[in-house]
Amino acid sequence: HIMGYVVIIIWKGITDKLNEPIKYATGHWTDWVYAIEGEPTLWIQQTFENSTLTGFLNFHYLFIYLFLIYVTTVYYAYSGERDMTDKVTLNYLLIYAIAVPYYLFFNVEVTSSWIPGMKALLYHDGLYTAFYVSHDPLDNAVPSLHIAIPFGILLLNWMHCRERGIKLRDWAHWRYHVFITANTVLFIFTILYLGIHWIVDIPLGMIVGAIGALFIHQIQPRLRNDYGKVFEGINLKRWRSHLIVEGIVTILMVLILMSAVNYQADTNDERASFRLGPGDSTFEIVQKLDYYETVEMNITNWHESETLQVILIITENSVEQMEAGEINWQGLSEEWAVIEAAPGETIQFQVNQPKVYHIAILHHPGNDDSGIMEIKVDNNYVNSDQSLTGAYLLSIPSLWITGWVIHRLWRMKKNGVHWLTSTPSHAWTTNGENE
Repeated sequence: HIMGYVVIIIWKGITDKLNEPIKYATGHWTDWVYAIEGEPTLWIQQTFENSTLTGFLNFHYLFIYLFLIYVTTVYYAYSGERDMTDKVTLNYLLIYAIAVPYYLFFNVEVTSSWIPGMKALLYHDGLYTAFYVSHDPLDNAVPSLHIAIPFGILLLNWMHCRERGIKLRDWAHWRYHVFITANTVLFIFTILYLGIHWIVDIPLGMIVGAIGALFIHQIQPRLRNDYGKVFEGINLKRWRSHLIVEGIVTILMVLILMSAVNYQADTNDERASFRLGPGDSTFEIVQKLDYYETVEMNITNWHESETLQVILIITENSVEQMEAGEINWQGLSEEWAVIEAAPGETIQFQVNQPKVYHIAILHHPGNDDSGIMEIKVDNNYVNSDQSLTGAYLLSIPSLWITGWVIHRLWRMKKNGVHWLTSTPSHAWTTNGENE
């Protein structure tokens, strides 16, 4: 179980390192989401915003999420629930793995980077800023793992009890299940209120959680050797069946990813990176570089009449000017050099300082009548093409798992086996074919 957490930490580190260099090819889909959804999250934030609630939800978003990820495994292990300990450990590992291609190839900016007037109540708040700059690219809005992971745990609990004929209310861990449920519901409000996720991220997170939970529920008995060896009952014919079906699904989904990249390449020059209302500020992250690496930044002001103001700074040096969801632009501009981009102008930066995160803070200085400022940011990292290849390879486990779940459900229906059954197919009583 410990190794499972080590693997996901390494996996996440690799994913995050690929995210920024491939954005030249993958772009983002925020404008599509915004066109469909509009600004209901802005209404939620403005209706309920107060400092006490913000402080509580900032804590909840980070620490209760980490609690559910790590302590749930410890809780089930301490309770002697071997199977559930396995499942919740796999839940974190595999749900993150399933989300990887959507994070890398279907980037969506957080709501506070796109909706004018929307505050980044979490990301622009002191030490939270420094933490999330180094752990979150801020464009992985879809799907929400704050929904997917706890929802996956809830489904695993339900399937575990249902298969054993136990009512959830009679289960020994019912109260902990209620605790997870309550926090999942609160996460739904939290991610919208703090200026992070879009509403569409919620059902998409639930879908990712469901795929992961189904896979884990059905594969765990095999991994635990409850029905013989791990590959019991799998002969050449069955290997061929899996390779063909899961392989076809994987190839089709890779083609979808490639089509998305081609579309972004054709339309990238037409798509803004950020949208700011008058007086708004936000920032673009430049990820930590190795020695002798360089990033070329090109920042273009698309506004017709207003000047864009930019400060390039090491993240830790900005912490004191980040408070309660707002960037203290006045304070920053008094301490650091401000570079201005006239309407239609592109300014360039070269970042080569290693082992630190930088942010380019963008500010719209216009008055209330100046309208929305759209900004285009292009970052050119070294070895971007190699990073894109790595992103495709890192996505394959997710696509394969999705294909496996589809194939398994089809085989269960074909053989008259209930879809909640976790028994490997070689042990099905109505066996017409095996795993």
